[in-house]
Amino acid sequence: MTTSSHGMCIIADMTLPSAPAPLPNPDDLLILLAVARTGRFTTAADGLDLNHTTVSRRIAALEKALGGRLLSKTVGGWELTDLGTRAARAAEGVESAVALLGGEAEKPNQLTGVVRLSATDGFSAHVAAPAVAALRRRHPLLRVEIVTVTRRALQHRSGLDIEIVVGEPQVHRAEAFRLGHYMLGMYASRDYLADYGTPTTVAELTEHPLVYFVDSMLAVDDLDAPRRLVPTMRDSISSTNVFVHVEATRAGAGIGFLPCFMADQHPDLVRLLPDDFQERLPYWMVLRPDSLCQPAVAAVVDALRRQTAAYEQHLLGRPAAGRVDGSVD
Repeated sequence: MTTSSHGMCIIADMTLPSAPAPLPNPDDLLILLAVARTGRFTTAADGLDLNHTTVSRRIAALEKALGGRLLSKTVGGWELTDLGTRAARAAEGVESAVALLGGEAEKPNQLTGVVRLSATDGFSAHVAAPAVAALRRRHPLLRVEIVTVTRRALQHRSGLDIEIVVGEPQVHRAEAFRLGHYMLGMYASRDYLADYGTPTTVAELTEHPLVYFVDSMLAVDDLDAPRRLVPTMRDSISSTNVFVHVEATRAGAGIGFLPCFMADQHPDLVRLLPDDFQERLPYWMVLRPDSLCQPAVAAVVDALRRQTAAYEQHLLGRPAAGRVDGSVD
């Protein structure tokens, strides 16, 4: 602004500051978080009690507000872009803040948010569940979702923070490290052995039916040991769930190839020919590259590592004396 010789004010040309960009809608951020965790619009919509169209529209509105794509389509579902990852972290902050309104007052270093992991049935029940339960006693606002599945590591792990798989994974854009080992052995119930006799050689073992995974549905190469070691054993009851293997073996369906840490808990099961059948397999943990930057995920990872180490003797099947010789006395 300048002043004329007559004292009149003259407004000079100037560039006015642009209006600030509108802030994203917090509800839209939470919808994005739901899509990121499930990898699918329809699943997220069901969980939020919305329809697919509404979820799609709100994601589009959020992308417009933030000025870029938040999700990219992959074979396994929708995956966060770099911008989407930053938005999802902001959404976790919104989620945590909302959770505090309905929970107890936040304590120093209190962990909040949701961590989703996938793992095999046995690991989920015997390692992950107790590890997470102990962690939640210190951080009651933390939520952990455990998806039980036996498969190879996913190339696109949209919606998962942590994967526990059997065998070394071949993955891209992920961090992977060996978590520990566990042992598989041949087991039969005492009643079964009383009825059908106790095999003392591999040749005698092959005359009995096998309880194990469904061969045509087994996606983990490291778990094919029975087909390799005793290919002539005929199938009895097959299942994709290892708890079914244990219970079918206890019920006398045949000889089960079972995780020692699960079978050794049942005194009615006897381990057979341990010198011939002691398949040692590794558990691996797979993480998205940015996962450990999230305090809640890092805490769950640490809890799983500690619990796996503490449970090592059970995982490796070091049973009490007299439990490995096939005796049914």
